Amino acid sequence: MMNETIVATPWWARLAVWATVPAAGAGLGWVVHQLPEWLLRLPWAPMRGPLRAVDRLPEPGATIGALLLGAIAGLVLAALIDQESLTVRISGTEVTLTRPGKTRTVPRGEVAVAYREGDQLVLLGRTGRELAREPSHLAPARLAPAFGTAWAEQDPYAGSYRRWVPDLPDVPAEAAALFAARQQALDRGDGDDARELRDELARLGFVARDEKKRQHFRRTDGQDRL
Repeated sequence: MMNETIVATPWWARLAVWATVPAAGAGLGWVVHQLPEWLLRLPWAPMRGPLRAVDRLPEPGATIGALLLGAIAGLVLAALIDQESLTVRISGTEVTLTRPGKTRTVPRGEVAVAYREGDQLVLLGRTGRELAREPSHLAPARLAPAFGTAWAEQDPYAGSYRRWVPDLPDVPAEAAALFAARQQALDRGDGDDARELRDELARLGFVARDEKKRQHFRRTDGQDRL
């Protein structure tokens, strides 16, 4: 595509994750497998009965099993890391954010501000509405030239957020229900549900930002345009 700027996680970095993390997991599995033998050498080690039972597991099956379990755990972790491998494509008409299993496209003319917030790339519209928020480890030094004058070092509305708590008088019932449901999703670690509820809140004119498992928010209606 002509006049398209692409900023992506390098292929070698993704390959390195898939190669090294499962290998590290297998190594950790071997270490865990050796722990009972090492601990039994200590006269003060607790739970000696269970440790002896584990140490007497038949070989080489026990070692192979530990290595396989470690490698499988490493593969799961590598997949989670790879989910944040974001590719940003910017053309004259649209901004496309792609990561494994998900693509989001925003009209280029609607993007007024782009910035990094922690490990996330955030796009804002001219009224402060949040257009997109995706996990990203792409360096600001690579993103800034791609977005040009729309790039910002921080959220221009950073001072407008306040803590969400139940029964705030100026939060409509529909939004309050979404915030409450989203708090439950955050508490149980359901990131997908929390993202969906964030999008629903955005349609009502609310932008949510999380600090640990606490929600902070601002309203987009009535704010100054960028």
